[in-house]
Amino acid sequence: MKLSIIVPAYNEEKRIEPFIEVYTPYFIERYGDEVEIIFVINGSTDRTEEVVRACTSGMPQVKVIVEPGKIGKGGAIIRGMEAATGDVVGFADADASTQPPAFQDLVERLSASDAGAVIASRWFKESQVYPRQSLLRRLSSRVFNLCVRILFRLDIWDTQCGAKVLTGQAAKDIIPRLGVTRWAFDVDMLFQLRLAGYRIIEAPTVWHDVGGSQLRVGRASVEMFLAICRLRLVHSPFRCLITLYDRTVGPFIHLETR
Repeated sequence: MKLSIIVPAYNEEKRIEPFIEVYTPYFIERYGDEVEIIFVINGSTDRTEEVVRACTSGMPQVKVIVEPGKIGKGGAIIRGMEAATGDVVGFADADASTQPPAFQDLVERLSASDAGAVIASRWFKESQVYPRQSLLRRLSSRVFNLCVRILFRLDIWDTQCGAKVLTGQAAKDIIPRLGVTRWAFDVDMLFQLRLAGYRIIEAPTVWHDVGGSQLRVGRASVEMFLAICRLRLVHSPFRCLITLYDRTVGPFIHLETR
């Protein structure tokens, strides 16, 4: 079995090296030439590319894709999926909030099941989250999850956790259908998996909240809500309203579409 790990990276020069230090030895030792770690550096204005290339020199299992435009995390993951050759394709955040053993657990769960995807969840009783997230962030997450359940009927507790793995076939099947590349990307991906008939397993995980995130909870919460509203319009009889939505709402958020 060949494993592809996609790492979207936007201005991560300060956090990407620790990721490389823990992920590359862990997975190369276990998989040898049967693993590829694909860094998709998108829209970065710092030294992210330079750091990645310097730290992974001499590692043939590492691929670096540089996208000068700001295509967002979702767009970067799509680029990585298009380049991936693994039987299992997954992605993880560049801050290594999901450590290698927790990511490997997702891979093993997928291999032992008939599912099309296994996703990490921070909301199971068995999950371990360090340190505990702020009340505002937890509340925002629960409200967002409720909106997703209502709008898309996805019975999933944590759509936004950054660690997910799919079968290579499932990834190939949904790539042409993915369109929203910012906050709604994860929801879009899971929704497309369900529409394609794939089973999704949600699994408890160990997750470390790493400092240095550029996320502003208040603004992000508004943008996330608007993004899933747009996505719901895309998959509805009212798709004709998308142009009007983009003209009126688009200027107020960082809306990126494929």
